[in-house]
Amino acid sequence: MDFKDSIIQLSERASKLKESLSTEEATKTALILPFIQALGYDIFNPLEVIPE
Repeated sequence: MDFKDSIIQLSERASKLKESLSTEEATKTALILPFIQALGYDIFNPLEVIPE
């Protein structure tokens, strides 16, 4: 899957989930981390993505 397809898929996911994401942590897990990963970052590597 290329970058464009990943972004389209994330956009569709956001539209479906937006009503059920009631906390910051839920939003981060469902939308933000997958977006950062789609940009090519290793979300599990603290040298690339620094957790809060």
